[in-house]
Amino acid sequence: MCSCMVRGVTTAEMVRVAPGKVGVWALAEVRWACASTALFALGLGAWWADAPAWLWWALLLACCVAGGWEPAVAGVRALRERTLDVDLLMVVAAAGAAAIGQVVDGALLIVIFATSGALEAVLTRRTADSVRALLDLAPQRATRVVGDGEEVVDASALRVDDEVLVRPGERVGADGVVVAGVGEVDEASITGEPLPVAKTVGAEVFAGSLNGSGALRVRVTRDPADSVLARIVAMVERASATKARTQLLIEKVEQRYSLGVVVATLALFAVPLAFGAELQPTLLRAMTFMIVASPCALVLATMPPLLAAIANAGRHGVLVKSAVAMERLGGVTAVAVDKTGTLTEGRPRLVDVRPVASDVRADEVVALAAAVERWSEHPVASAIVSAASERGLELAEARDFRATPGVGVAAVVGGRKVSVVADPSSAVDGETAVVVEVDGERVGVLVLADRVRPSSAGAVAGLWGVTGARPVLLSGDNPGAAQRVAAEVGIEDARGGLLPQDKADAVADLRDRGHRVLFVGDGVNDAPAMATADAGIALGRKGSDLTVETADAVVLRDDLDAVPAVVALARRARRVVVANLVIAGSIILALVTWDLVGNLPLPLGVAGHEGSTVLVALNGLRLLAKRAWPGK
Repeated sequence: MCSCMVRGVTTAEMVRVAPGKVGVWALAEVRWACASTALFALGLGAWWADAPAWLWWALLLACCVAGGWEPAVAGVRALRERTLDVDLLMVVAAAGAAAIGQVVDGALLIVIFATSGALEAVLTRRTADSVRALLDLAPQRATRVVGDGEEVVDASALRVDDEVLVRPGERVGADGVVVAGVGEVDEASITGEPLPVAKTVGAEVFAGSLNGSGALRVRVTRDPADSVLARIVAMVERASATKARTQLLIEKVEQRYSLGVVVATLALFAVPLAFGAELQPTLLRAMTFMIVASPCALVLATMPPLLAAIANAGRHGVLVKSAVAMERLGGVTAVAVDKTGTLTEGRPRLVDVRPVASDVRADEVVALAAAVERWSEHPVASAIVSAASERGLELAEARDFRATPGVGVAAVVGGRKVSVVADPSSAVDGETAVVVEVDGERVGVLVLADRVRPSSAGAVAGLWGVTGARPVLLSGDNPGAAQRVAAEVGIEDARGGLLPQDKADAVADLRDRGHRVLFVGDGVNDAPAMATADAGIALGRKGSDLTVETADAVVLRDDLDAVPAVVALARRARRVVVANLVIAGSIILALVTWDLVGNLPLPLGVAGHEGSTVLVALNGLRLLAKRAWPGK
């Protein structure tokens, strides 16, 4: 439960109301929460230092006003609509505590709820910014072919069977099929494929993908509003709205709890008065009830363990975005994981050199290819040049460099024509092979592949151990490459050739079978699956903005070993939360019962209430210890 919770807000609505990216300090909720916390710290310090009563009273009352005016206003509005929530109850409890001299208790309640409300506001704004960033992938303008000429139009104005011209360096304006031209298109944002894909006549292209070389003429096959990219946005919106609806259960609990406490407090005050009881002791008993029945200890039973776990995870390079996110991570029973950029490094590396000519060594083949490729910006070229650098090879000067889209590159090196061309026949699934030719004669073959991360196998085993179920691999790459990586890391169920909606469907299927699913990924194409899953973890170093924002947690250093560790930490945090709730609930029940059937002294009631608060807080803060991180 938290104050100022943003309930039932869809991603689309957030995009409409949020005009652009802003810093945390631009949010009013954050400023008021910080002001309330600062005033509480000053007031508490003055109280402990035996400062004049008027000073610490003024500071703590100012704390209550700074952090409580927004939930108070919201509570009054709710009353006008004939509803009652726990936010208003907290404000009333804080005012009641101050009325009987317990202003410290009241200020503490306000600080807790103001802080949680600020966290909700920050996460809502960040989600809106991330969806807007995804929409920016799609070009706003496109070049439409008209008769013998061309015209620049809004991409949204394109219709099925229109033909558009996509020049090198431009993004494709709509889903379609190539009808003329040859080029290489970077589809990583859509399919997760790490290398640019050669496109010839008849090949499918997707809106938002980047044309790297060669001009393409594309016939539109889908309305821009129904493109793969647009559907990614729609799926994230739907999943976000679905998650928001789960808050309805919390609202019902808040309503009933708040109403019950208010009715009981009024009854404790009004009924004895009706039978001639004295005003002051009756009011004292009613306010004592409201204080001991307030859920302060219950809130602290939940928040400190989760926040301590968040802080501990942060020290180990994992950013968990909220206490709710940590709670979700602790409940997962199945894991689905992306391949490219997640289990693998996401970029090609030279893995094999096969000299063909007997008088040519492997290093000579690499040096010749690198001398030509260093003039190219292709990912394969970068991998070859990097391999030459790692081997300490000196590269000769190349002249007359030429690149042929979809084929390869060539240049004159040392008076000889050296060509580096694609050779699909020499590669297996998940590999890319290029042939190095000198004056038309083949001298060697270079094999490149997206290398599996060293930590992948251990992370897969760790997730299996934590959840009790083998992870599932979901990849946009071809099925053969997916199977090869899966076998290397210890995954049995590997599915390749999946578009973003296919990944989301696979996650939904796991949920339909009763699992609480964690999705681990890094690309824009992973966002729908992550939004559909119960929890998501993104690799942050190279992860897309949308995926990082959609995820519940971000691994900042791309250390996969941290994924099973943070899940195990979250499970421990959930166990501590359950224990704290039992402790806090039992003490509240005992104090309330004492006040109802006996005569609970106010000092003892406050001591019991605050004692339970301190107890559960200290129990939760144990998760801050270094040894709480799995593996320590």
